[in-house]
Amino acid sequence: MDASEFDYILPKEYIAQSPAGDRAASRLLVFDRQGGTIEHRFFRDVVEYLRKGDVLVLNDSKVFPARLKGTKKTGGKIDILLVEMIDRNSWYCLADGIKNGAEELDIDVGEFAARLERTGNRLVIRFDYSGDSYDIVKRYGRMPLPHYIKRNGQDGSVDFERYQTVYAEHIGSIAAPTAGFHFTEGLIEELKRKGVSIVKVTLHIGTGTFLLVKEPHIESHTMHSEYYQVSEGTRACIKEAKRSGRRIVACGTSSVRTIETICPGNGDTPLAGRTELFIYPGYRFRFVDVLITNFHLPRSTPMLLAAAFAGREPLMRCYREAMDKGYRFYSYGDSMLIV
Repeated sequence: MDASEFDYILPKEYIAQSPAGDRAASRLLVFDRQGGTIEHRFFRDVVEYLRKGDVLVLNDSKVFPARLKGTKKTGGKIDILLVEMIDRNSWYCLADGIKNGAEELDIDVGEFAARLERTGNRLVIRFDYSGDSYDIVKRYGRMPLPHYIKRNGQDGSVDFERYQTVYAEHIGSIAAPTAGFHFTEGLIEELKRKGVSIVKVTLHIGTGTFLLVKEPHIESHTMHSEYYQVSEGTRACIKEAKRSGRRIVACGTSSVRTIETICPGNGDTPLAGRTELFIYPGYRFRFVDVLITNFHLPRSTPMLLAAAFAGREPLMRCYREAMDKGYRFYSYGDSMLIV
């Protein structure tokens, strides 16, 4: 399938630069796959669309302040994005400002010395520190906002709270599971009172989710693996609901990938491991019945997953209508419910 089929032009004023004042006050586009209809609501209205007996699956991964500023020994600056911890003082990372082909570079992060090294085709930062380098990350790190959100010198303190779901628990993501931004604790309690079961999975979002498809044909794209963890009770709950005809409602594409990784088969898939599952049009969903998702970047893997679920043409129609109605797009933007 040609990747250009997932291109669209979005005027920059549609890209949300800050979160909505009230999480649940974000707008909600509801697309009914069977009837092909579109409704325009607010996210708090999601309660009306979920039913007693539904199982809502949330990704409780927590974003850590993965962006660091380093200073070269020559005085130049370098931007670092931590990707994944290797051990207490070493991380896989990405960096802007390191020359192509350079094998090593000594830098400082605050008052702490570190070295950037190439290991195979990956870049590693090693801190010269006797403690746990996460102490340094917490002290000097900034939230890993996407490149299209501009702070223009502002401190971005609001992002430490809002670039995070209210139920985030397990640290490990370098990009937020943004579909969950719209939930408040009160809204979750309201759903529970209605009889919706809520379970949590963990998938730490890394480069696999946010790297765009660069290949001309989407089938040629390689999905980088991401770590997931699920309890046996959660998997059993999802599978039993499916057997009994109740709906599985996935909040976010990361929840979808986790569910579709661990639930098929005879229970032999590990409850913790890494998934490279790449979902694009043509994929047959085995467990997920309803999807809560945001409006995604062109050629992004989350957009391809949403297109697989809704259909490419219907999804593009939803995106066009969202633009016509002035919806806010991307991470801090508005939401879709696909039923």
